[in-house]
Formats: sequence, structure tokens, C-alpha cells
Amino acid sequence: MGGDLPKVLFEAHGKPLVRWVLEALAQAGVSDRIVVIGYRGEMVEQALTGMAGVSFAVQREQRGTGDAVAAAADVIRERVAHDPPDSRRPVVIVCGDSPMLRPESVTGLLQQFHDQSVSCLLGTAVTDDPAGLGRIVRDAAGRFVKIVEQKDATAAEQAIREVNMSTYVFEARDLLHALARLRPDNAAGEYYITDCPGMLLTEGHPVDAVACLDQSETLSVNTPAQLAAVAAALKNRESTVKVPS
Repeated sequence: MGGDLPKVLFEAHGKPLVRWVLEALAQAGVSDRIVVIGYRGEMVEQALTGMAGVSFAVQREQRGTGDAVAAAADVIRERVAHDPPDSRRPVVIVCGDSPMLRPESVTGLLQQFHDQSVSCLLGTAVTDDPAGLGRIVRDAAGRFVKIVEQKDATAAEQAIREVNMSTYVFEARDLLHALARLRPDNAAGEYYITDCPGMLLTEGHPVDAVACLDQSETLSVNTPAQLAAVAAALKNRESTVKVPS
């Protein structure tokens, strides 16, 4: 993106990317929000000063998405310490640079998490252009099997249009269990949150994926051109008036 500004602080349609995400979560009823910070983290904290229900966890080294979530493990552990043994506290995981996230998507995902009593529920999207995104592999009965990254996908898997959007709801204790067992067994030597659903599934925990996100939510921000596209999309979404049929 250029410059020293953390990506989540670049503005789109009048707000930093991360503020769009946090506001969407709040509108979905997620009042306790943990922001994992690393590079120039003090700038992110300052930008979010005054937002109710927002706390911070520090990722000391950038060692992958799983490591980022693990940075918040102690905070999550504190939250569940006094929960009844049979409680199912949901932990929603989303990216701080995904400003197109809709509150209704999170609400729907949480509702299905409770209805299905799963250890992990992935929010996915079906897109016309899945290039660069992890594919959702299902079995013949439509059950979730795994996430496969594009670089590791076969030709048949690359043809899959349902994609991983890095949007998850985990049962808190099961998430902590999976994070403790993550290993950097990949070429990059990083810890990947995408390994957690498969790990839980292998251990016999129920895991599912639901295509509850729309194509607009697949818009990502990695370049100034993409930032401009997201800003235009947010403006268009905000100005759209839905007329009941």
C-alpha cells in the first residue's frame, strides 16, 4: 500500500478499514471485540481510542494468521474461565482489512453456529472469480472436508467457486485447544488459522461451512486501486435504498 501506515488504518469512504469491521461486528451484537495489533500497533490503538468494547492483544512477531489469533488466547481464556462447563461461547474471527463485512452476515453465522452446535463454522462465499482465494472442498454429500489454498489445489479444486473468506465462529474452548496444537508445518514456516477447522474435524469435532457471505464481501484491500474500489462499493452500499417488494 505504500508508506508506514498500517493497512487497517487506510480510509475508505471516510473511515479506517478496521473501524468498518468493528462497527459491523457491533451491529451484529458482538460487543466484546479484541483487535490483534502488531506493526505500528500504537497507531491502531490511538485511532480506535474511545470505541466501547474494544480491547487489544499484541502479536509480538508476525508468524501467520494462527499466531495472530493465538495472541488473543490469554484474553479468550480469561473470558471462558468462569463459564459453566457445558456453555458454548462463540468466538468470531474476521480480518481487520475487510470493510465490506455485513452485520447480517455475522448475525446469520452466529445463529447457525448455535443451531448446529458445531465446534467451528466457516462463513464462505460463492464468487465468479475465486482466483487467489482458498477453496472449500466438500464431500459427495456436501459436508465440509477442508480448505485448500490455490497454490496447493488440483485443477478440479481450482474450479470450485466456494471460497474461504477468513470468517469463522469457533467454540471458545475448542479454539484454544486447536491453537495449542498448531504447528508451522508449511513452506513459509507459519501458523495458519486455516489449519484449525481441519484439525478439529480430524479429532471428531463437528465442523461446517455455510455460504452466507455475498460477492461484495470478497473485495479485499492490498493495493491503492483495490482501496478505491472498496471505497466506491461502500459508498454505493450506503446510498442504496431498499424498497420493500
